[in-house]
Amino acid sequence: MSGRPPRRASQGFPARARLRRRSEFEALYARGLKLVEPRLVAFIAPAPDRGGGWRLGLSVGLKVGNSPRRNRVKRVLREAFRQVSTEWPEACDLVLVARPGSAPSTTAEARESLLRLRERWRRRTGAGA
Repeated sequence: MSGRPPRRASQGFPARARLRRRSEFEALYARGLKLVEPRLVAFIAPAPDRGGGWRLGLSVGLKVGNSPRRNRVKRVLREAFRQVSTEWPEACDLVLVARPGSAPSTTAEARESLLRLRERWRRRTGAGA
């Protein structure tokens, strides 16, 4: 018997649910709707050509902090998005940019920001109304 704990079902983001390439980020910056929150800036654009589901990209720059801090912010944002992603109205691409000095440090803070962004997205586009 090995010393490893049993494997759990993965709750991670599969590759199909992530924006990974620079070109994907740049395209979204160019065509997406920009929404600003105190802790986050979001770029959102519908993706009707894809079979459904959201794709998430994260941008957490050096000004947010050292690498443990940046990685924690990314983990918090992914978990918060996982919790609210089913409440978003349609399949879209979403990039979240953490704001230096006020990036969310808890899942609850990130979740609140994402819910406010969702409401603003719905008001601006009429999506999910």
